[in-house]
Amino acid sequence: TGPTEKQSIECAESTPSAASDPVRYKAHVSEMPKLTGICVRNGRTHPQYRRIFHRRGRPHRQVCYSVPTMTARPAPHGQMRLPLQSDLPERAAGFVVSDCNRAAVEALADWPNLIGGVMAICGPAGCGKSRLGQIWAERVGAVAIQGAEAALIDPMELDGRPVLLDPARDVDDETLFHLINLAQAPGGALLLVARSAPSSWEAALPDLRSRLDAVISVAMEVPDDIVLSAMLEARFAERGIRPPKDVVPYLLRRISRSAAAAAEVVERLDGLHKPVTRALAREALEGAEESGELFE
Repeated sequence: TGPTEKQSIECAESTPSAASDPVRYKAHVSEMPKLTGICVRNGRTHPQYRRIFHRRGRPHRQVCYSVPTMTARPAPHGQMRLPLQSDLPERAAGFVVSDCNRAAVEALADWPNLIGGVMAICGPAGCGKSRLGQIWAERVGAVAIQGAEAALIDPMELDGRPVLLDPARDVDDETLFHLINLAQAPGGALLLVARSAPSSWEAALPDLRSRLDAVISVAMEVPDDIVLSAMLEARFAERGIRPPKDVVPYLLRRISRSAAAAAEVVERLDGLHKPVTRALAREALEGAEESGELFE
């Protein structure tokens, strides 16, 4: 709540102005706390301090007060939660590097640079290869193409540009052949994302067969405990859930090691509309086991 009319006038009278007392005015401004505020009626927000200034009659006389904003906090243990979900920033900031994905991360760290060419990131479903490909595409400004959509794009529009193709296995032979050739041009590069290495793909075109055999492939493994823990914690945070410390280790030993399984078990727990505990996790997993989910 902002100040009353009487408080605002009293504050205005005691506030030094730049014209009447420049020394006191400078000291007064320098002592203003840097708080976050919100605009209210008849007020304006200071561009640096985001504080509200009101002019009261006389020139150079200002009333200044700050209104703190509210921030969301995780619900305490045992407290019911509203069914709200927030989009948290992911990409590189939230990508956890561990032994299961370190080789791929290091391979893409400074690629393509001046090398260009073609590289493939391979791994099982839910290992994080698509997300790693998106991080690379964002870093180098690559054109991201989803599988079969590549056939709808004029290859010449991609000349001299890095390209992310995911899932790469869905592309027809002729389109893939042209994309690989374009990757050899200056400024070009092609990152293939798939479950298996290109050398194992079937190819009807002989020229494509030789090119696929020459592609550098880097494997990613199923998420280990470090990565899967981070996946679970991120999914809990998206839903505003702060589980007890024993819940994530309990889930680690019982769900399949994939991003999809982590998201699904958290969704199942949230859907029970109860405080998340180890007992509730056991209940959710028993129901999933009966239906064959989470353990494929």
